[in-house]
Amino acid sequence: QVQLVESGGGLVQPGGSLRLSCAASGTIGSINVMAWYRQAPGKPREWIASFTRSGGTSYLGSVKGRFTISADYIKNTVYLQMNSVNPEDTAVYYCNCYARPLGLDNYANYWGQGTQVTVSS
Repeated sequence: QVQLVESGGGLVQPGGSLRLSCAASGTIGSINVMAWYRQAPGKPREWIASFTRSGGTSYLGSVKGRFTISADYIKNTVYLQMNSVNPEDTAVYYCNCYARPLGLDNYANYWGQGTQVTVSS
């Protein structure tokens, strides 16, 4: 019903930048929130940032000031600009959206397959 596909992951040096993208497709009725999560090896998945349909943003404290989330709700695409990355940012990054498929009444969480980000010199 709703599919998410991330792109833009890879290897980046400490202090460098990377931009992730995620496009939602399928029979979408409405998307309320688009967000990014990450999961480092041996750790639980953690929320990083959200961008609401009304334009509100919020961030995990450890990425605030370094990462910027943006979204285009016409294109159903969300981005994560990652600056000043450090090795602790190494993780699989997942795109998430809270959406209602077309023709249905209920909203649900949908996830992308994840994209690996590795910060290393």
